[in-house]
Order: sequence, then C-alpha cells, then structure tokens
Amino acid sequence: MQQTRLDTDRIRAARRLIDPVFLDTPLYRCEALEPELGCAVSVKLETANPVRSFKGRGTEVVTSLLPGDGPRAVVCASAGNLGQALAWSGRGRGIEVTVVASRSATAAKLERIRALGARLDLVDGDHEAARERAAAIARRDGVRLVEDSLDIETCEGAATIGLELAESAAPFDTVLIALGGGALATGVGHVLKSLAPEVDVVCVQPLGAPAMTLSWRGRRVVTTGPTDTIADGVAGRCPIPAVLDDLLLVADDAVLVREASIVAGMRLLLDHAGLVVEPSAALGVAAVLEDRERFAGRHVVTVVCGGNVDMDAHRRWTGAAAGHGS
Repeated sequence: MQQTRLDTDRIRAARRLIDPVFLDTPLYRCEALEPELGCAVSVKLETANPVRSFKGRGTEVVTSLLPGDGPRAVVCASAGNLGQALAWSGRGRGIEVTVVASRSATAAKLERIRALGARLDLVDGDHEAARERAAAIARRDGVRLVEDSLDIETCEGAATIGLELAESAAPFDTVLIALGGGALATGVGHVLKSLAPEVDVVCVQPLGAPAMTLSWRGRRVVTTGPTDTIADGVAGRCPIPAVLDDLLLVADDAVLVREASIVAGMRLLLDHAGLVVEPSAALGVAAVLEDRERFAGRHVVTVVCGGNVDMDAHRRWTGAAAGHGS
C-alpha cells in the first residue's frame, strides 16, 4: 500500500510551533446559509488572522524549523497568500523573505506582501513561471526554497485544521476543501481519515483549473494548459507527484465547479454569513449549489480558506451574481 508522507504525531507537534493567532479558528453552524443550500452547513473560518488565510499555519512550521546555522533567508513562489504568510512568519523570526509572483496576481495580495517587508520579484507569465524563477533564485543564492504542498511542513501546518475539526463536537459528515496544490486537502484529509474516518473528504476545484482533480480521477499526474478562473489561489497547471499520491489516500471525491457557481457562492457568503471571501474560499459552497441532491440531509463543513480579494473585483463579481438572481 502507498505510504503517506504525513504523520499525525508530527502534525500534533506542528501545532505547538504555530503562533496561536492562527489556531482554533471559528467553527460554527451557519443556519442562514441552509435554506439556500438545502443541507446543514458549518463554516470553518480561516480568514480571521493577520494574513487572512490558512497559509500562516504552514509558514509558521517552515520558519520554526529552519536551521539556526544556515542562511536566514527563504524564497517562495506565490499567487499571494503563501507569500503574505511567509513574509509574516519570517518577519517575526528575522528571516529575509523573497516572494516571486506573477505580474497578474491580485494587486491587494501583492501590496500586503510588500507591507510585511518581503522582497517582491514579479515575473511575466503564470504561477508555474513564478515557481521556476523561485527555484532559480534558491539555487543562485543558496537559500531555502519553500514549495507549497511539496514541503511537508506546509501540509502538516494546514493539517492542524483537521485536528481542530476532529476534536470539535460538530456533528458533520462531509468536509468540503478547496483543491489547488493540495496542501490543505491532503493535510486535513489525512487527519480526518486517521481520527474521523467516517467523514467524507470532498475536494473542490474550478473547471477552469482542473489539473489536480483530473490527476486524482486518473490516478496519474495530468498537466493542463493555461488556467481560466477567478480563483487564482488554486490555479495551478502542474500537480506535484508526491502530493497526488497523498491525495489519492485521503480524498473520497474531487469535483469541478463552474465560475458562475463560484461567484454565486461568494455572494451567498456575503449576504447570508457577512463574509467577504476570495473565490477559492467559495468553492465548497459552489459544490453544494451544483449538486444539492447529493448533499441534502447531510451536515457539511466548508473550509473558508482565504479572504484576500481585490474589493473592486469582489463588488463586480457579487453585483453581477445578484443581477442574475443568485
């Protein structure tokens, strides 16, 4: 049987390395959403922290375990959220952080990376181009390359969300997780399959960025052409083989959702939960909207994974959703 890279004891130890500001995030029943979705809904809110996403859990583990005798510098590629989190964690530990991002990344995310004191290196092209550039910088300068989802610390940091879910009294039977590179899905999925195996782990990805879902379905890495989705946080084209192996062990399903459903999900979270979220964070709600029958009578938890969104774009998207009777 395929061995997972994740370890539940290490995940428990990782929790002790993470600044408490990222831990024990709200988990609550959101009854106002339920008439719209036709099932019981709880929200795990990962936006109420200094970097407005779950990524701080992983970067806290990465930077805590950085050897004291090596270069106090790291570099990463990021669509925005990892970069902010690494900048925040590095700043508190005296670590020099370089973030490589696409010029087309969300402006609000780039501004916050700069504000947190990281050096920002912008590239033409998409996230894969940023990954190549970050790897080149790491080789040139001899510094640690932080690779989201490949570096086990990022997965095991995210997995602490799974510990909090498993230890809660909430009677949920399904967890809906945004799927991009895979750190969140593999981390939370591993813990739930270890400690609450009866819970269905359902991963959700946009139709316009389907690489990891196609890979999960085919049980082999499938790379895709350019992505086409507003959910920039999950818009990868080249799945990492080791992460796919982890995902195959823990995901019960992986579904693809349309852009209109993502926008409708953002609108519902704004109107019925008072939450301003980025598109990736609305994927779970989008999945229910597209298949109400599947989730009818169930109690789902949706992990609201990030709130870093350009507000002009958010108003444009959610206003458009309202105009179409969502």
